[in-house]
Amino acid sequence: MKKIIILPVLAIVLLQACVSKKLLTQSQMETAALRLDSMELANRNAALTGNISVLDKNIATLQANIKSLNSEVASLSNQNGQLGQQTANQQNQLTKTKEELQDQQQKLMRLQSLLEQQRAQAKMLKDKMAEALKGFSSNDLTVVQKNGKVYVSLSENLLFPSGSAVVNPKGIDALSKLAAVLNLNSDVAVNIEGHTDSIPIRGRFSDNWDLSTARANSIVRVLVNNYKVDPVRVIASGHSYFDPLQTNSSADGRAKNRRTEIILSPKLDEMYKLIGM
Repeated sequence: MKKIIILPVLAIVLLQACVSKKLLTQSQMETAALRLDSMELANRNAALTGNISVLDKNIATLQANIKSLNSEVASLSNQNGQLGQQTANQQNQLTKTKEELQDQQQKLMRLQSLLEQQRAQAKMLKDKMAEALKGFSSNDLTVVQKNGKVYVSLSENLLFPSGSAVVNPKGIDALSKLAAVLNLNSDVAVNIEGHTDSIPIRGRFSDNWDLSTARANSIVRVLVNNYKVDPVRVIASGHSYFDPLQTNSSADGRAKNRRTEIILSPKLDEMYKLIGM
């Protein structure tokens, strides 16, 4: 009986031992598989972490680039604003310059018109003066127009005895006709210039400066006192021998240099006002 009972128990024990070993082996295999999975997960996690790190660096780089680009955009916007202001300033300056140019062009046109009027007035005055003095020899008296003025040149022979500042009768006659034209043209300024040759003067005058000035003053007195030419219009000056027409080395040249010039100028008040003088 005892032998019959032991065999089943032993069989059960052996069976249990086989089952336990099988379970152990299975468990070990499952554990190894789990460990392998765990390692794969760890590797994947490490790779993912590395990728995230690289991604973070890329994001940081992109953010830095964006910040730099934003800074450049702000700088360019500022420069654009400055350029816009400069453009506006230049446009304003251009507009101002155009207005000034137009104003200058208008002034120039007005000045040209005044110059044309002056030339026309001078020509008319020259024609009147030439007509009034046509009875005198061209050797003693000339009337020319230049630089918008009328120049009446009277020789010493017509006006004065040699070395004298007293106007002779023939000169008085010429000045009376000249004064008649002046009194009919009250807007004409009269500049009387005395000129001599270079020969030193002897007698009552100290030098040629003295003689040339005295002769100019004598003509002023004739025009003002005898013929009532407005003295405000008249200027007298002496130039001695320093403004010759010809050389003083010849008798003919010296004769031409001994002269009195009466320079007639239409008044230029409006022209001077226009050009700011």
